[in-house]
Amino acid sequence: MSVSELYSQYTRVWIPDPDEVWRSAELTKDYKEGEKSLQLKLEDETIQEYPVDAQNNQLPFLRNPDILVGENDLTALSYLHEPAVLHNLKVRFLESNHIYTYCGIVLVAINPYEQLPIYGQDVIYAYSGQNMGDMDPHIFAVAEEAYKQMARDEKNQSIIVSGESGAGKTVSAKYAMRYFATVGGSASETNIEEKVLASSPIMEAIGNAKTTRNDNSSRFGKYIQIGFDKRYHIIGANMRTYLLEKSRVVFQADDERNYHIFYQLCAAASLPEFKELALTCAEDFFYTSQGGDTAIEGVDDAEDFEKTRQAFTLLGVRESHQISIFKIIASILHLGSVEIQAERDGDSCSISPQDEHLSNFCRLLGVEHNQMEHWLCHRKLVTTSETYVKTMSLQQVINARNALAKHIYAQLFGWIVEHINKALHTSIKQHSFIGVLDIYGFETFEVNSFEQFCINYANEKLQQQFNSHVFKLEQEEYMKEQIPWTLIDFYDNQPCIDLIEAKLGILDLLDEECKVPKGTDQNWAQKLYDRHSNSQHFQKPRMSNTAFIVVHFADKVEYLSDGFLEKNRDTVYEEQINILKASKFPLVADLFRDDKDPIPATTTSGKGSSSKINIRSARPPMKASNKEHKKSVGHQFRTSLHLLMETLNATTPHYVRCIKPNDEKLPFHFDPKRAVQQLRACGVLETIRISAAGYPSRWTYHDFFNRYRVLVKKKELANTDKKAICRSVLESLVKDPDKFQFGRTKIFFRAGQVAYLEKLRADKFRAATIMIQKTVRGWLQKVKYRRLKRATLTLQKYCRGYLARRLAEHLRRTRAAVVLQKQYRMRRTRLAYQRVRRAAIVIQAFARAMFVRRIYRQVLMEHKATIIQKHARGWMARRHFQRLRAAAIVIQCAFRRLKAKQELKALKIEARSAEHLKRLNVGMENKVVQLQRKIDDQNKEFKTLSEQLSAVTSMHTMQVEKLKRELAHYQQNQGADASLQLQEEVQSLRTELQRAHSERRVLEDAHSKEKDELRKRVADLEQENALLKDEKEQLNNQILCQSKDEFAQNSVKENLLMKKELEEERSRYQNLVKEYSRLEQRYDNLRDEQTPGHRRNPSNQSSLESDSNYPSISTSEIGDTEDALQQVEEIGVEKAAMDMTVFLKLQKRVRELEQERKKLQVQLEKREQDSKKVQMEQPRNDVDLDQDADLAYNSLKRQELESENKKLKNDLNELRKAVADQATQNNSSHSSPDSYSLLLNQLKLANEELEVRKEEVLILRTQIVNTDQRRLASKSMEPNINARASWPNSEKHVDQEDAIEAYHGVCQTNSQTEDWGYLNEDGELGLAYQGLKQVARLLEAQLQAQSLEHEEQVENLKAQVEALKEEMDKQQQTFCQTLLLSPEAQVEFGVQQEISRLTNENLDLKELVEKLEKNERKLKKQLKIYMKKVQDLEAAQALAQSDRRHHELTRQVTVQRKEKDFQGMLEYHKEDEALLIRNLVTDLKPQMLSGTVPCLPAYILYMCIRHADYTNDDLKVHSLLTSTINGIKKVLKKHNDDFEMTSFWLSNTCRLLHCLKQYSGDEGFMTQNTAKQNEHCLKNFDLTEYRQVLSDLSIQIYQQLIKIAEGLLQPMIVSAMLENESIQGLSGVKPMGYRKRSSSMADGDNSYCLEAIIRQMNCFHTVMCDQGLDPEIILQVFKQLFYMITAVTLNNLLLRKDVCSWSTGMQLRYNISELEEWLRGRNLHQSGAAQTMEPLIQAAQLLQLKKKTHEDAEAICSLCTSLSTQQIVKILNLYTPLNEFEERVTVSFIRTIQAQLQERNDPQQLLLDSKHMFPVLFPFNPSSLTMDSIHIPACLSLEFLNEV
Repeated sequence: MSVSELYSQYTRVWIPDPDEVWRSAELTKDYKEGEKSLQLKLEDETIQEYPVDAQNNQLPFLRNPDILVGENDLTALSYLHEPAVLHNLKVRFLESNHIYTYCGIVLVAINPYEQLPIYGQDVIYAYSGQNMGDMDPHIFAVAEEAYKQMARDEKNQSIIVSGESGAGKTVSAKYAMRYFATVGGSASETNIEEKVLASSPIMEAIGNAKTTRNDNSSRFGKYIQIGFDKRYHIIGANMRTYLLEKSRVVFQADDERNYHIFYQLCAAASLPEFKELALTCAEDFFYTSQGGDTAIEGVDDAEDFEKTRQAFTLLGVRESHQISIFKIIASILHLGSVEIQAERDGDSCSISPQDEHLSNFCRLLGVEHNQMEHWLCHRKLVTTSETYVKTMSLQQVINARNALAKHIYAQLFGWIVEHINKALHTSIKQHSFIGVLDIYGFETFEVNSFEQFCINYANEKLQQQFNSHVFKLEQEEYMKEQIPWTLIDFYDNQPCIDLIEAKLGILDLLDEECKVPKGTDQNWAQKLYDRHSNSQHFQKPRMSNTAFIVVHFADKVEYLSDGFLEKNRDTVYEEQINILKASKFPLVADLFRDDKDPIPATTTSGKGSSSKINIRSARPPMKASNKEHKKSVGHQFRTSLHLLMETLNATTPHYVRCIKPNDEKLPFHFDPKRAVQQLRACGVLETIRISAAGYPSRWTYHDFFNRYRVLVKKKELANTDKKAICRSVLESLVKDPDKFQFGRTKIFFRAGQVAYLEKLRADKFRAATIMIQKTVRGWLQKVKYRRLKRATLTLQKYCRGYLARRLAEHLRRTRAAVVLQKQYRMRRTRLAYQRVRRAAIVIQAFARAMFVRRIYRQVLMEHKATIIQKHARGWMARRHFQRLRAAAIVIQCAFRRLKAKQELKALKIEARSAEHLKRLNVGMENKVVQLQRKIDDQNKEFKTLSEQLSAVTSMHTMQVEKLKRELAHYQQNQGADASLQLQEEVQSLRTELQRAHSERRVLEDAHSKEKDELRKRVADLEQENALLKDEKEQLNNQILCQSKDEFAQNSVKENLLMKKELEEERSRYQNLVKEYSRLEQRYDNLRDEQTPGHRRNPSNQSSLESDSNYPSISTSEIGDTEDALQQVEEIGVEKAAMDMTVFLKLQKRVRELEQERKKLQVQLEKREQDSKKVQMEQPRNDVDLDQDADLAYNSLKRQELESENKKLKNDLNELRKAVADQATQNNSSHSSPDSYSLLLNQLKLANEELEVRKEEVLILRTQIVNTDQRRLASKSMEPNINARASWPNSEKHVDQEDAIEAYHGVCQTNSQTEDWGYLNEDGELGLAYQGLKQVARLLEAQLQAQSLEHEEQVENLKAQVEALKEEMDKQQQTFCQTLLLSPEAQVEFGVQQEISRLTNENLDLKELVEKLEKNERKLKKQLKIYMKKVQDLEAAQALAQSDRRHHELTRQVTVQRKEKDFQGMLEYHKEDEALLIRNLVTDLKPQMLSGTVPCLPAYILYMCIRHADYTNDDLKVHSLLTSTINGIKKVLKKHNDDFEMTSFWLSNTCRLLHCLKQYSGDEGFMTQNTAKQNEHCLKNFDLTEYRQVLSDLSIQIYQQLIKIAEGLLQPMIVSAMLENESIQGLSGVKPMGYRKRSSSMADGDNSYCLEAIIRQMNCFHTVMCDQGLDPEIILQVFKQLFYMITAVTLNNLLLRKDVCSWSTGMQLRYNISELEEWLRGRNLHQSGAAQTMEPLIQAAQLLQLKKKTHEDAEAICSLCTSLSTQQIVKILNLYTPLNEFEERVTVSFIRTIQAQLQERNDPQQLLLDSKHMFPVLFPFNPSSLTMDSIHIPACLSLEFLNEV
């Protein structure tokens, strides 16, 4: 590939820039070889001419394609050079906020200066077990790589964390140790991992300080070894330190601080226990106030000091030792504040004896005040002959004081490190370790002294080791892939190291100068100039004779020699040390004793070395007495550094390079100059250079083919060998064979080749795009032309049509005008004609009418005359006849009145006689019968008299005619006198008749007025009654609605709260069970590790006690509902077991209440209709009596409702108790949530009915009160009606109809009083009649009572008929629904209906037997008491009987098998129990029972338990169940990774639990039993506690089953869900870096497809179904597995940049749909598994949605409701386009999303908890099998079991 091809137009390059280091530009024209400049266009559109070096032909660096920008691994970049590395880090850090990036084997960590939520426990678990290149770069990934290689290769590991101050080294090392503490938690209860983490606060307090670059800078280096055992659990740790910066104790630069511990102690000086330290604020002490500000923003020294003390306590440092440590630290502060006064001569000094600080110093250290005061100002000189005491100058005294303070602090530092190592030490043999090295990076300042020299010397050694390791890995990779390679030249800094540490090197010359009595820094510098002036790594500055320059690997550093000798000697006067040795405090004296080891112990190197490196601080104490034997600081540092390098060389190193992005500590601010400086210094660019020297880009054949198959010709795609295709493609595209190599599994490319291939691919796509665009644009133009043509034709058509329509309109208008004119003229002529015609007709009409009227008047006059004549003649004839008839009537009346008076007088005389009174009073009882008979006789007489009356009438007419004739004859004879007399008599009769008529009219008027008043009053009352009823109905409806709404809301809230609390309680309980199983496993592990002589097996009794400590009540002791509720209240809700009988009884009681409510409603409606009917039939009745009748009726109804209200209250209380019991006991009973919700619904209905009844009672009471008030008012208005109050029966409550009838009788009596006055003047007859009426009323009341009973019976029968009709309707509806279903559904539905019917019938039967069972239980209790008294005798008899029965049964099995049925019990001898457990549990394989009944072992065990219960052998039951449980645990422990075995025993354990429930005798579990199954119930023992133990065991087995299934599925999930191409050709592959060839990845293709997951789940489903596992448990298993799939997939998506693309979202949607289809196909969609995948579905949709506009942001926020804000932002930050045609998500769009999601209260957790486990439920599932139908196969070898 020529230069002209690379540097063509539009190629982007990097050019140097003084501000940004490197700047991007674009070529505006092609470059040709030999040209002296390049024409460039910068990003700000400015044109620049860049000169090219003609001699070296040095062209600018090429820029990588945009698709490679932001890569996780810098080695994945096609062009590997400094600007590419810097730009990639900048993009990841600023745009995506990613602080970690791989660079080959190095993890580059940029300090964000901000707390990020990426270090939680969820992130640790997400990285645990993952390969290093599979996830986004992270410190946890490096720690996991080290942990995994240690476990796989059994080789010690090291993590080397380096960087300059403020880059985040300490934090990175801390997170690495936290990861090891979490993943490799301690195997014992010592919590060694907490102690390891607790060492960090202590070391930070005594070794860290604030500098200008970092607020928490480590001023020492440390190497922490974390030890592991054979199971790779943390067992201990060890720490060694390097080069503590002692000078900081006595001096701090501006804006810096001393070590944190000094300020922490000052902040806590006010505490009572620290009063003796005599400390004040930090500003008052010289050693803590030199830097200025003593506080750090955002840091609380007092709080940090409390954490330091807690860490000391956790590490086992006693309180007394802590006080001693703080005293020593406080004494250093006091020593620094001692005032030294110079004498006048200038050669001596003195200290005031009253100096408070010196006194406190001596008191705190326990030394002599006078001696310390003297030797601080004097020194001792020892010669061969004598000893001199010499005074010191002021500067010498200050130096000596500072040297003493530094020495004290250094010794204390070493003592603390030593005790931390003792606390972290363990006696267990160490198998391997991981070391974490937190050491200073390369440093260069304006003034560099001895400390910087040692630091840079250490970095030279580390860089050499790093270079050799990188080179070694590169060569190993080439050899592994079988690629020919040549030696790669890399920078070797061995000459620089030799300059420092070789013989007569810088350190040797420094030590030699220190031994010279009068050696000076200038002499030493001159020796360096003389010795090393010819070295290429040593230079002399031009302007200085005391400085020298060393050319390090990172940069040139100029060191100032002043102070080198003093710091290397580290001189402390012997006299001061001796005073401290004589301290009265043991700790102070111990710090300076001479018998300390001068050098740390060495370590044995080599692979797999298990010896522990026992080391202390690398700054060992010195011996001050013999200066010639004292080792210098440089020598000690060199020794410890060599020891460190030996340790690192014996381990596998892992590198973390920390970068400080800016010096201002601004969050997410990137300074390119500072970053490049650190990249050069930390070796990252050297790694890039080594990689670029070989083949940095590596592609697998599969990925290369998928990415670049667009460059393959069509005929080559026919080849199935992808390797051959890749070879042919590369050989045709890249002509230079040296640019690539074909490895065994990968293709290796030189630098820039991937970019060239990307360019070819982009050109191919661009050409294809142009072709597509050309075609599409041509098609668009054709479409546009056709559209224009159609539009033109349409316009022409419409224009022509418009013109034609306009012409037609004109013609129509012309014709219309002619028509209008014609019609108008015609109308005008017609109107004139019609007007003349109407006038003629009117004239004719009037003339004709006049003639007709004349004729009519004439005819009318004649007709009227005729009528007058007719009426006059008729009147005359009638008047004559009436006069004659009136005369005859007067005569008859006079005669009859005379006869009546005579008869009345006779009756009065007879009534006054005594005999008549006696006759009236005697036989009064028979009067009614006689009167009835008399009425019958009178009826007969009435008929006879009617006949006689007709005869008399006919005869009377004949006589009248005869009298008329006689009268006419008489008139003719008498003449005028007689006529006058008759006229007078007629006139008198007329006047009397008129008077009678007037009286009658008066009475009629009075009657009509009274009648109108009564009708009006009745109408008003009816209207008022109607209004009251309407108001009543409205109030009832309103109260009902309110009560329903409130109750519904309250019940829903209570239901949700109860469900939530129940789930939380169940989850906590199952977590405790899981923790118990874990502790049990740990106990077994510890027991296995013991020696064989110390092993012992726990007894069955202890095992039972450990498993059976769950107290509960015996459900067999619970009788009816009241007893159950009473026992629940006494024992407590939490301990009471649920009784299904109580539930079913309550359910039935609710149904009865509902029927009674309906019955009362029917009666109420009927009575209301009757009252309305009576009111309509009797409108004239008295209103007050109606009110009395209503009052009586309402009082009866009120009493009835109050009694019913009491019943409902009692029932409601029982229902509430039952609901509370069931809600709190749902854990232990495992009842189904359906029954619980059903009971809640019934409770809600009962409560609503109670509220309705309450409202009715209140309304009726108000009506009764109002009625009473109106009745009292009406009594005062009509006093006559109150006369009946004195009657005997007036106070009785009568029926409404009786009251109305009585009212009618009273009215009739009142209306007949006038007649009684005529008939009986004294009232005797009225009294007698009233007495008869009362007797008749009593008889009528008896008759009505009988009729009411008859009506009630009729109503009951009607209600039964209605119930039967309803049942028949339901059955008809059910039958119709069933006909619409499929045959299988019809069968299932029919079975369900039959089960429900049988359940109801069974419940009725249970109620009948309940009382007998209760008495039976009481007798059993008494029997047990008596049985205990004679237990020994019965045991002997039972044993003898069992032996005889055994022999008899063995004989009867063969002879009388047909005569004696199998009772479903199995008998075995006690000594055969171990054999039974071994054959049935321990050695049983699931394959042996493949063709038998599922859960056969559970049935066999229950039959054995039943026989032990039958024989009343409690020890046998106890032993069998305990052995069974222990055997199951043993099997599960042995097969802890076998899904089939675990599923097998989960199904059997659940079935055994169901059997113990089904046959326990508890009514709640026996509702679905057959009569035969009820015979198989346990009779003597209550195994409730064992049911609880089996339930806990089922939970443990379920958790183990989930763990096994997750272990099998988890390796497949990421590959199948995210990486595999479910839709071929959809996803493109991006270039991958070094981490994809991580050493932790095994060889071979470990990729899985979705079909593998589905096959595995099919296997799980088949195994569980075949083994008879309950369907409800299977649903819960798959819900848990689908949640795990969702959590693992989503967590990987959130931690992997390479899979966050549009194509991955498409693949993910397809995979999720396949999983949902699988759920529906297996009928598992009801499990809730699909709902657990909702976050993953939304993440896939988020990857596919458009991400540009504000509307897109709103759509994302509304769609992604199951994702948290952090997850959404993380996915958007990670979103990566797969090709150059896609666009990245802009930062502004992400900010818009964050702004819209601010109102969400999402949790701060980024990842889903993949370890979360839903609480499991084991609903009761009874078996339909009977025990006597189970056959035991011969393969089980259970011949010793005898069927009973």
